Amino acid sequence: MDTTTIRLVAVLAASLATATVGAHPAPFSYLDVYLDDDSTSGVLVIHDFDAAYELGIEDPADLLAPGVAAARADELEQILDRRLVIALGSARATAQWQGVEVLPDRQSLRFAFTLAPAGAPSRVAVDTLLFPYDPNHQTFINIYEDGVLEAQTILDAERRRFEHYPGTAQGRFAVVRTFIASGFEHILIGPDHLLFLLGLLLLGGSLWRLATIVTAFTLGHSVTLSLAALDVVRVSPALVEPAIALSIVVVGVDNLLVRQRRGASPQATGVDLRPFMAVAFGLIHGFGFAAVLREVGLPPGALAWSLAAFNLGVELGQLAVVGVLVALLAAVRRYDVVLAESGAVVASMVVIGAGLFWFAQRIGLIA
Repeated sequence: MDTTTIRLVAVLAASLATATVGAHPAPFSYLDVYLDDDSTSGVLVIHDFDAAYELGIEDPADLLAPGVAAARADELEQILDRRLVIALGSARATAQWQGVEVLPDRQSLRFAFTLAPAGAPSRVAVDTLLFPYDPNHQTFINIYEDGVLEAQTILDAERRRFEHYPGTAQGRFAVVRTFIASGFEHILIGPDHLLFLLGLLLLGGSLWRLATIVTAFTLGHSVTLSLAALDVVRVSPALVEPAIALSIVVVGVDNLLVRQRRGASPQATGVDLRPFMAVAFGLIHGFGFAAVLREVGLPPGALAWSLAAFNLGVELGQLAVVGVLVALLAAVRRYDVVLAESGAVVASMVVIGAGLFWFAQRIGLIA
């Protein structure tokens, strides 16, 4: 959701909340976080209806009476402190609550707080579901840097976490570190991507040939990862995921066909299709990577840094996997060439079987 849309929704929500007297107000809370060189602070505004529910007060208007909210402020602050988790850098910040202010015209309560440790953080993460009893409740968040609004978002039951990286060298370093780790982790926990890479390598070849194949895959998925992550192009996962599975099947089948031709005519040389398959199917796999990156969320103020770092993380993970696979395949071949050939055939059949299973699963033929 872009900044303009968020602002429009916030204005409409505030108008509805003000106009709705004597009924459940619009289910929104408002969180402002202020990042300064020497301090980090915030303001949280909640509706009296939500506060009354948490405190077991029948009439929310009672909280707007002089002294009532102040008398129950400690209870509310304890509830909010448990449910509003703000991390500065890599550790959760400690909130020092500064009491409550009643806002009768908004039917709301305002809580100010400071966060420790003080100073400009490299990363701010907000994780919250303030009022779980209401599945429609949303929290509007504004992040200010030195008094300037830099980021806005909305959290709800479906999306509970938001990360912001301040526009400093330290913030950019945090972006790079976070997204490299995310890309590296994704390639390692993505069995379909790993099996596709294994299939490409089973036929062997010189280091130059294998490097060409891996580079082609990199070029393919980098293009679509970037386009999809930036919302230039978007393809439904319902198409992408089965297509990824089919790419694994095709690579496995190609391995068997090439070995069959070699067996029939050992001197025959044909065109090695693996680089072409790598770049073509890499385009499809890139959409799969982009789906993960959208879940992580690209920080608006550091799009280029985060996208480049995620790509780099994927490549580092890919190189680590390829290095291990190539070393293992070479070791088996040195030990016993016949065993290596038989193992490659069996591995190709496993690749085909896994791809067919995932394809059937992803189009709903099997659970």
